[in-house]
Amino acid sequence: MSDISSIDEVQAMLAGQGYVCGRALGTVVFLSLTLGRPLFLEGEAGVGKTEIAKAIAAGLGRRLIRLQCYEGLDASSAVYEWNFAEQMIAIRAAEAAGGVDRERLTDELFTEEFLIERPLLQAMRPQAGGAPVLLIDELDRTDEPFEAFLLEALSDFQVTIPELGTIHAPEPPIVILTSNRTREVHDALKRRCLYHWVDYPSFEREIEILQARAPEAAEKLSREVVAFVQRLRTEDLFKKPGVAETIDWAKCLLALDVIDLSPEVIADTVGAILKYQDDIQKLQGSEAKRILDEAKAGLEAV
Repeated sequence: MSDISSIDEVQAMLAGQGYVCGRALGTVVFLSLTLGRPLFLEGEAGVGKTEIAKAIAAGLGRRLIRLQCYEGLDASSAVYEWNFAEQMIAIRAAEAAGGVDRERLTDELFTEEFLIERPLLQAMRPQAGGAPVLLIDELDRTDEPFEAFLLEALSDFQVTIPELGTIHAPEPPIVILTSNRTREVHDALKRRCLYHWVDYPSFEREIEILQARAPEAAEKLSREVVAFVQRLRTEDLFKKPGVAETIDWAKCLLALDVIDLSPEVIADTVGAILKYQDDIQKLQGSEAKRILDEAKAGLEAV
């Protein structure tokens, strides 16, 4: 499916796209690419599950097709829709011309010309440069009927449009599914995939990630940012900050020409790392100073 021939090459390819990953994740990506198996990634929001699909697509030079899942998503919305507005225009034009053959008109209305392709159908089509990367993002937001449909679609890599027939992918797409685990995804779907839990990175790994994504940040500031965020994750928060928030916060601090963390700076920029008011309130007053002091003490002890 790709020219990647080793785990080291996978890690190097991802690193070239600014995505730093460990050996375990590099291994499961390599196996997914080599065996043509879908890759199922679970983990907290903001740990880099979606980004890895983007990095793989960019690294392999493939098209990225993203199906963003949501509550109520059904098979037709994920596969195709008919362009009703264009169909109505065609009907009016045929009526105006007179002598309408309704059976023939119906056949003409349900053709490729009036078909709106959604992500799953797009992924089954031939693509320049090879099979696309199909990202099915936040699968846990959908319901069980959609999972059952997806299980069938990913088993045979084909979809059926009643008016047109079955469309089969000439080359199976590279499939990556993600879940924030707001609910359990059915075992039958998981069994079709290679599985990996994407956890929060270690201190050293998060420093590497920050250096790759915000290389202009000074080493001292980067270390303080990562130490503070990692210490913040041990607090009782509704939503712990992910790696995405670490990167966003560092970029905010750079935009403000901050060279050293302080309680005042944290108070001014807390919206970059915490997204819920209850969590922000917990960081008010002396709490930010306490966490910052503990983070800096930990750095000095290293």
